[in-house]
Amino acid sequence: MISKFDNLVDLLHQDHMNFEDSLPPVDLWTPELSGDIDIRIDREGRWFHEGSEFQRKPLVKLFSSILKFEGDDYFLVTPVEKWRIQVDIAPFIIHFVRIEEACLVMTTNVGNEIVVDQEHPLWVEMDENHQPLPFTKVQRGLKGLLSRNKGVCRISCRVCLSV
Repeated sequence: MISKFDNLVDLLHQDHMNFEDSLPPVDLWTPELSGDIDIRIDREGRWFHEGSEFQRKPLVKLFSSILKFEGDDYFLVTPVEKWRIQVDIAPFIIHFVRIEEACLVMTTNVGNEIVVDQEHPLWVEMDENHQPLPFTKVQRGLKGLLSRNKGVCRISCRVCLSV
């Protein structure tokens, strides 16, 4: 017998798979390096071009969909261009965390939702000052930093996550 919980988990995973399937296939695009572009994603997930913060969220969402990580660098990639950008810590910030049934669901700064699972695990790294940095995989192996702002986690049920 399939429970409501099993249906919810399946729906959450299917929504995320549909989202990842809708992304441009940047892993298949292998153009030569076009150069460096003065775009930077800061520690808070804010995007800057030539020192000015992007004001249009749809543009940030679009650029985040063509973001690729190779070696130690991040690139904005199209089928014919590849531009290196700077990322302070992680290209995504997790702004909101909630528990639905026994699933941990995280929302990024660009509005994407991730269900923590084997493909999207949580882990902690230490920064140069030995401070913990909690991460999760967001899309195509790109990582997201969990925000340390108070109130990030909102528990939407009384079920504890048993992992």
